[in-house]
Amino acid sequence: MPLRPALLSLCLLAVLPAAAQERGLDVRDLVKLDRVSSPLLTADGRQLVFAQRTLDFDSGKATTALYARNLVTRDLAPPKRITPDGWNVNSPALSADGQTVYFLSSKHGSSQVYAMPLGGGAPRQLTDVAVDIGSFQVSPDGRRVAFSADTFGDCAADLACTQRKLGEQKDAKASGVVYDQLFVRHWDTWKDGTMSRLFVADLPAAGARPVATVRALGHALQGDIPSKPFGGAEDYTWAPDGRSVVASVKVAGREAPWSTNFDLYRIDATGDAAPVNLTASNPAWDAGPVFSADGRTLFYRAMKRPGFEADRYALMAMDVASGQAREIAPQWDRSPSSLQPSADGRTLYVAAQDTGEYPLFRVDVATGEVTKLIADGSISAFAIAGDTIALSRNSIRSGDTLYTGSLQSLGADTQLRQITPTAAERLPDVAFGDYEQFSFKGAGNETVYGYVVKPWNYQEGQTYPVAFLIHGGPQGSFGNGWSYRWNPQTYAGQGYAVVMIDFHGSTGYGQAFTDAISGDWGGKPLEDLQKGWAAAQQKYAFLDGDRACALGASYGGYMINWIAGNWFDRSGQSPWKCLVNHDGVFDTRSMGYVTEELWFTEWENQGTPFDQPKNYERFNPVNHVANWKVPMLVVQGEKDYRVPVDQGLSTFTALQRKGIESKLLYFPDENHWVLQPHNSVLWHDTVNAWLKQHIGQ
Repeated sequence: MPLRPALLSLCLLAVLPAAAQERGLDVRDLVKLDRVSSPLLTADGRQLVFAQRTLDFDSGKATTALYARNLVTRDLAPPKRITPDGWNVNSPALSADGQTVYFLSSKHGSSQVYAMPLGGGAPRQLTDVAVDIGSFQVSPDGRRVAFSADTFGDCAADLACTQRKLGEQKDAKASGVVYDQLFVRHWDTWKDGTMSRLFVADLPAAGARPVATVRALGHALQGDIPSKPFGGAEDYTWAPDGRSVVASVKVAGREAPWSTNFDLYRIDATGDAAPVNLTASNPAWDAGPVFSADGRTLFYRAMKRPGFEADRYALMAMDVASGQAREIAPQWDRSPSSLQPSADGRTLYVAAQDTGEYPLFRVDVATGEVTKLIADGSISAFAIAGDTIALSRNSIRSGDTLYTGSLQSLGADTQLRQITPTAAERLPDVAFGDYEQFSFKGAGNETVYGYVVKPWNYQEGQTYPVAFLIHGGPQGSFGNGWSYRWNPQTYAGQGYAVVMIDFHGSTGYGQAFTDAISGDWGGKPLEDLQKGWAAAQQKYAFLDGDRACALGASYGGYMINWIAGNWFDRSGQSPWKCLVNHDGVFDTRSMGYVTEELWFTEWENQGTPFDQPKNYERFNPVNHVANWKVPMLVVQGEKDYRVPVDQGLSTFTALQRKGIESKLLYFPDENHWVLQPHNSVLWHDTVNAWLKQHIGQ
């Protein structure tokens, strides 16, 4: 497919008078923006299907619809909505012939599988089981569907049994629950005895009633499929011959909270034969199974170190007949998050973090040669059909925008065909802050990178107060991407400059750089932040170092607590006029006992709190509270079981007891993230008011 010029609207946008852009980005703009996702291509590459989420801001309710765009027509017609008004759908998939769109919807009360013609029409309900369906994969021949649902183990394939048991729990006169092993809660949910399991059902013939009878798949596997809390349909896949399903599963029993050993299991699609562990030799994480089109090769991603969730994912190829596996590109020091093989199985297309961005790469399966195809931002999803690629890409200046192009023509200077509007096109009266990546010598004299973002109303020669953002993870990155929670443009939109440092421990700079933070939370990362802040001020004269606040969440919130007691100049003064701590760790020893995923704290501190107490105390903020003096805003969600509420309350108590100016913003209905639209607005308004109080603007 030849590449096309970008939409005419891009040209029109370029000639808009500067006066039309009269303000910066506000949080209300952010939460109201339509969001596109899930690009799909028909097998012939001629049509693109994607999801678009739209928010009714007054009610706070969002709905997602499916859209299609014929890529062969040369007109500038926008994509056409194909799901009817009043339908809220998710998890779209296409049939092999490209004529049918499948999706999940709770239109009639519970989450079930539906189908409709790609050309439009009334959705048809395919399943009518007694519980909500969480994810699904239609078989290659289109006759069956594998799906996941939360069920009780002793109910087997009787889904109505699970519904009855849940009803009995809800109606019980006593509210107490007895647990005999961890997890008791995970991310934002208390365990109720169910587990996410796989089932298979024959899809109904045309005109037949939705199916309600199912068969259990791999019922003997005591592990969630998909994994929780963030797994999805990508955790399992049909074999091309339809005889089996391969799934990534952690079967760890009582060790689940401190194990990261996910294995790939081949599960008989009839439900009769016992599951077979394909990756038993690897004690670490195996994920993302994808078959070659001929079914001879199983591609997947594998970590090597048990217990380390941020280990490098290696690209693997397993010969299905022999079970022998090999690493495809062992010298490539990056960790891909997704992969798709070419039709002939000779090439893998993968997305992976790289030096502050998230490009698309091509990997030769035989030689392991890696070629960067698309950079300049972050690739969040992509689909390939023949010579056509569709992808969603975002950056510091825009949320996900869909593009298409030709695989044969991809390269660093490729002009992709734009399908959906950018944030600037959706918000023509908003000006966005320009941004630039910079580097400096950090801890160990190693090169460290960061980004600086100018305020929306930047003028040469002026100076501006600064929001200094510290990312979480800690194995994460504040790079060239868009966020609906921590977005530098919302600060630039208030007239602040923004500085973000990818300190030691950040991802996308090689595994050794990522590893460097483990056991050293308050060491090299703090040194990088200090040197990065100094380097940024030296390089960018518009940064007003006397009017700056530091903000962080999760590990970034931990670092705020650590900074409060450990970052002072020779005269004992802090560089920060205020601090913002969102769901940050206050006491690393307490965190080792109260968090849910124990593998995290135990890897970071080389053991348990009772085996390695000194490691938990080495960089413990609680030991430096006596030095705190800077005003701090604390944010905490009640349903945050990753960094539980006691950490935020302890932080606020310490501030109040010391008489330090402080505030607590508490959300009884949010988890580690603030997700509800009106809560997001309150979060941003509260943070911005705190910044304005202390650094103006």
